[in-house]
Amino acid sequence: MTGPTFSYGSAFPSMKPAAAKPAGGDDLVKETTTASFIKDVIDASKDVPVLVDFWAEWCGPCKQLAPTIEKVVRAAKGRVKLVKMNIDHHPEVAGQMGIRSIPAVIAFKGGQPVDGFMGAVPESQIQTFIDKVCGPAMPSDAQALVEEGQAALAGGDVQTAIELFAQAHQMEPENLDALLGLADVHVATRDLDTARKLLATVPAAQAKDPRVAAVQARIALAEKTASLGDPVALEARLAHDPNDHQARYDLALLLAATGHEQAAVDSLIEIVRRERAWNDEAARKQLLTFFEAWGPKEPATLYGRRRLSSVLFS
Repeated sequence: MTGPTFSYGSAFPSMKPAAAKPAGGDDLVKETTTASFIKDVIDASKDVPVLVDFWAEWCGPCKQLAPTIEKVVRAAKGRVKLVKMNIDHHPEVAGQMGIRSIPAVIAFKGGQPVDGFMGAVPESQIQTFIDKVCGPAMPSDAQALVEEGQAALAGGDVQTAIELFAQAHQMEPENLDALLGLADVHVATRDLDTARKLLATVPAAQAKDPRVAAVQARIALAEKTASLGDPVALEARLAHDPNDHQARYDLALLLAATGHEQAAVDSLIEIVRRERAWNDEAARKQLLTFFEAWGPKEPATLYGRRRLSSVLFS
């Protein structure tokens, strides 16, 4: 939706600057009035985009939208501001803009309305709208540290990884990537108690994030492999008896734990091929656990899903 263009000076000739009350105790979200609209929106949008939320006390969808849009605006950390205008108390601006239905959110940029939406839309849609108006967000300093930490961990530099994740977590305690990165480092060093304690601090609202489940799966895998013994001995058992499924299964766990994901997949696929029902389909179920631990887009997961499909449906 593209907002209309008109002359604010002629539309509101009697406006005098007036202080508006912050809606949330900061400068990112505030209430405005007809008198302060030019200062709070028109002038302010010349420095940073401003979203104007037209609302009313009697409007149920307005009350649904308010906490969500405020959350997304604050999370944007200054890329955009939110100004709220009660159309019952201050109907003039909404009337000039032809707004007939609320909630209505209009984005102002450079002193002009540029886009907007109506209704209590979900958080993801608000985020997309802000990215469209402001441009994609640049990674925060904490997120940059997280990315460096992930690269260090992938390269086997555990000490550097833990330092980077710890710095990121200290800068942004709410950064889930930093928290999970710390947990992953402790999984890599077999400090599973600390990894579990870190996961226990994940906020309830983020507990169902697939990345949390992936770290939990890696902890479970590390626990399983702790007492499996020598892979050479397992290979000797298989050489003696190729149908020793337990040896092949244990070897697959050890292979996965030491970074040989594709070989681990091949071992479990071989069990499925030879005796799918063995141990209540343990091999197939473990493959699914691997896929969760590795993530849906990882090459080993894609390879494993292809091979499993081929065996199951051939």
